[in-house]
Amino acid sequence: MKLIIAEKPDQGLKLAAPFQFQKKKGYLIIQPNEYFPKGAFLTWAIGHLCELLSPEEYDEKWKRWSLTTLPIIPNRFQHKVTKGKMDQFSIIKNLVHHDDVNEIIIAGDCEREGEHIVRLILNLAGNRKPMKRLWISSLTENAVRKGFDQLLDENETKNLFFEAYSRACADWLVGMNASRVYSLHLQKKGIQDVFSLGRVQTPTLALIVKRELEIEKFKSDPYWEVFATFQFGKQKFFGKWHKESDSKISSKELAEKIAEFCVDKNAKISEIEQERKEFQPPFLYNLSALQADANAKYKFSPQKTLEIAQKLYVKGNISYPRSDSSFITKEEAKMLPDILKKIEKIEQFANFFPLPNQSILNNSRYVNEKKVTDHYAIIPTEQVPSMNRMNDEEQKIYELIVNRLISAHYESAIFDYTTIHTIVENRATFISKGKTLVQEGWRKVIFEKTKEKKEKNNDEQILPVVNTGDEGAVKKVEVKEKKTQPPKRYTEGQLITLMKSAGKHIEDPELTKILNKTEGLGTEATRAGIIGTLKNRKYIDVKKNQVFATDKGKLIIYALGENILTSPEMTAKWEQRLSEIGDGKASSLDFMDQAKKLTEKIISDAFQNEAQWNFSDYRIEEMKSSKFGSKKTTSSVGKCIKCQGKIIDKGSFYGCENFQKTKCSLTISKKILGKTLSKAIIKQLLSGEVSEVINGFSKDGKEFDASLKFTEEGKIIFVHSIKN
Repeated sequence: MKLIIAEKPDQGLKLAAPFQFQKKKGYLIIQPNEYFPKGAFLTWAIGHLCELLSPEEYDEKWKRWSLTTLPIIPNRFQHKVTKGKMDQFSIIKNLVHHDDVNEIIIAGDCEREGEHIVRLILNLAGNRKPMKRLWISSLTENAVRKGFDQLLDENETKNLFFEAYSRACADWLVGMNASRVYSLHLQKKGIQDVFSLGRVQTPTLALIVKRELEIEKFKSDPYWEVFATFQFGKQKFFGKWHKESDSKISSKELAEKIAEFCVDKNAKISEIEQERKEFQPPFLYNLSALQADANAKYKFSPQKTLEIAQKLYVKGNISYPRSDSSFITKEEAKMLPDILKKIEKIEQFANFFPLPNQSILNNSRYVNEKKVTDHYAIIPTEQVPSMNRMNDEEQKIYELIVNRLISAHYESAIFDYTTIHTIVENRATFISKGKTLVQEGWRKVIFEKTKEKKEKNNDEQILPVVNTGDEGAVKKVEVKEKKTQPPKRYTEGQLITLMKSAGKHIEDPELTKILNKTEGLGTEATRAGIIGTLKNRKYIDVKKNQVFATDKGKLIIYALGENILTSPEMTAKWEQRLSEIGDGKASSLDFMDQAKKLTEKIISDAFQNEAQWNFSDYRIEEMKSSKFGSKKTTSSVGKCIKCQGKIIDKGSFYGCENFQKTKCSLTISKKILGKTLSKAIIKQLLSGEVSEVINGFSKDGKEFDASLKFTEEGKIIFVHSIKN
């Protein structure tokens, strides 16, 4: 008799669905059938049923946080049953040792973590019975039957367990030791909080903090551009002045002189450039791409997208969602025409049929067995759902996945791009850009609204038909003032992409190749959780889908300094070795020896870093007075000069509490030209007074001292400026 162990209860029910079964507490009894002639038991974990021991369970001296007891390095890693899950573990253990059970089928998710979860349980339960491995990427009844008919030998996937086990133990070493040593050193400075650090979360945070500091240090400078409207016969179009491809003019006076020169002058077409560009349909979805698109289109957090996709997978509507591949094998490609016939009957997809290409079987852009890793791309299964039985969120994710598959059966989108060069009085040069849609192709299926909006704002227009040498006239000239813009904050979806492409932030070409090969920071399955951890630790805030680094996040990255923990390089090296363990090419024991040496270095570096800390740029007194992450006070710092509402602390700035009610837009940045404004100064300004003189404002490389005051319009201006 077989014992099947799934990863979760709902997954277990799906694996039993093709057969008759009887429900028991914590397990099922599958009746005899062609796959299991003597029947089978089917039970499940509840996610991670086992966990590593805590430090004090290895040695009592590690219970108390102290620098003198570091590093924490157990002689041998041990596991225990996770708190609150002993009942289910006992059920599994009893079934493992049941007299009728002669073989165990590992049926966790088909990737490293699924292997890790089930094998840990079996190890802790003392299993000595032979094992097989169920390896499927879909939970439809057909896929389940086929999987049980083609079980793998457990040795074929055992190295995945060693890889996941090594990763978990090494991450425990780094996390436990780095978190303690930096928390304790910062406590010596009076900062009473716990700082959680980790191999993946810390370099991810470092990238976010880097962007935050770039924004804070950015100085916006004004510039001007000159636009001219040309008349050629009965046709009009506009152009932008440029000199050697640079359209930005540093002074208003010069821009006005250029404009004045062009008024009512003759114009001539000096050159016309035309280029046809072909855009192929997008790749099929892997999880990162799905998370990025769902965030851009629906503002879903990466974790939310993963949860919705997981539900669709368990229902049997889509293939395994934690996939890192954008490709499918020929076997899946052969099934697609039948799946698409069912999808064609759904109202919101009917307009896309008939498909221009009936099959992608021979299209290597999508079908490439060499690029299918543990799982193939996320695609709809033959179990096509009734859309009205899905909730709104499930419909949105399912529609993204279906549309991406349909678009793969469409032709390329083709545009003609035209650039017209116009010269005024043989001196002033202008450029006009436009594009024409030649073939809609896959864009009929996926209309990228955000991309369209961006393109329309890029000075593009529908250009008339003109020829080189044609002559016309300038009908209108205008000068527009603009400002240089700081780097944009990441959205949560962009953060997923950033983690995936973190290799771009490494200077060593070889390490970049490694990190790109190993899919960057984290895995498809863990990135959403890492972002969630950064939120929970109060290292980042997400407001209106924009990711902000908090003071706590900035402080710990500063404290770490130039550190292996903040660089993707360590992850690159670790992931290379872990991948080799998974392939059976490297030793898990050797890897753990290296992890222990790295842990000792992290401890040593922390002692050296403390001696160099200078917190003058941080609100250290506020940090000392209360723990980070405690509930923010909403006490007022003064009355709004626009609407008399309360001005309250909103994190990186002060703002009016009436913003939601009346859209009162008064805000006061906590930092102006490199200087942090104290609450006392804010209160002075809000009371209508001129502030005391503040030393050290910095602009254009020059420093000056000045007082501040509010204008009647609610803008802060400098007064009594003293140049240095």
